[in-house]
Amino acid sequence: MYNLELPKKLKASANQAHQVAAEIFRPVSRKYDLAEHEYPVELDTMAAMVEGLKDSGGEIGGAAGGRASGDGTPSTEIANSNGGNMSALLNALETSWGDVGLMLSIPYQGLGNAAIAAVATDEQLERFGKVWASMAITEPSFGSDSAAVGTTATLDGDEWVLNGEKIFVTAGERSTHIVVWASVDKSKGRAAIKSFVVPRDAPGLSVARLEHKLGIKASDTAVLLLQDCRIPKDNILGSPEVDVKKGFGGVMQTFDNTRPMVAAMAIGVGRAALEELRSILTGAGVEISYDTPAMNQHAAAAEFLRMEADWEAAYLLALRAAWMADNKKPNSLEASMSKAKAGRTGTDVTLKAVELAGTLGYSQHTLLEKWGRDSKILDIFEGTQQIQQLIVARRLLGLSSAELK
Repeated sequence: MYNLELPKKLKASANQAHQVAAEIFRPVSRKYDLAEHEYPVELDTMAAMVEGLKDSGGEIGGAAGGRASGDGTPSTEIANSNGGNMSALLNALETSWGDVGLMLSIPYQGLGNAAIAAVATDEQLERFGKVWASMAITEPSFGSDSAAVGTTATLDGDEWVLNGEKIFVTAGERSTHIVVWASVDKSKGRAAIKSFVVPRDAPGLSVARLEHKLGIKASDTAVLLLQDCRIPKDNILGSPEVDVKKGFGGVMQTFDNTRPMVAAMAIGVGRAALEELRSILTGAGVEISYDTPAMNQHAAAAEFLRMEADWEAAYLLALRAAWMADNKKPNSLEASMSKAKAGRTGTDVTLKAVELAGTLGYSQHTLLEKWGRDSKILDIFEGTQQIQQLIVARRLLGLSSAELK
């Protein structure tokens, strides 16, 4: 029997995140949408709050908060656990309700932190658990095909030497560390792809430019160059050994953490749009009833009910993926399902809200048009809608990537 009520220990943290979203993020949301690449000084307050929470034993997320199961083996425990992954998901949802671009810019809460949580050793988690880490995977030659990584890492004594170019790195300029995907042996294919923690001040690392984007403008998105970039030998996450039989499941485990997080972002933006749309429809005299069949209601009300049901399904799928991670259950299928559903629902809900609100939705009098722009990236990064559906199909049909492309 499932209990869908959130535990009390998580409600307090989620409520605090919502207050941050309402009192800090939402009031400056339009300001930083219009001032792309300007550093949001309000985030300094946010960083202090995060550190305060950690010192008091609480979490808003990060590597320590999003710690997943170590080896992906099913749990034999009977007890139900709601830990770092669920907490991080709920806080991502609440802060994205305020502004997803600002959420992606919160110090110490980068997507690289979830990557560290997924594959770092206990010793590495001790070293990197409190850094602000962005994640660098995509390159000019590929997008969704993570196995096509061209960046190389060569061991030279006690250092790794990295060479390559990474694009669309979220928080790539502001973060203190970057988790970089690179190949340690191109001849061994995808099995040789590993992730490395590169400090911001590492010699050979530079920011080539910042991208101008459709949405999430408060977040900096960088192009990074690695030119004979040197990092310590033990900055490779997990084992440096290349296991051809295992493939690159180790680095791919990263996505089991980050995809539910991105799903939560889309769910947060979608909820914001639904709440604003309900207010606009109610003000226009459109009644939304849960007792009357949708076909007997105003067309706008019927559409609202459809979107709300889709939103609820996305929310529950994301909760399941996070719960499975906290309970040490393999969740690759569920992580992709939650990302696919939430990404599609987020764009559907926000753009339909713009449409139903008419001229008010298309103008800058509300944040609806901004949420429509912001939501699109949440259906693209961390694996596109099409990639998620492909992964789900492979898992359900029991087929490999070579058998189903």
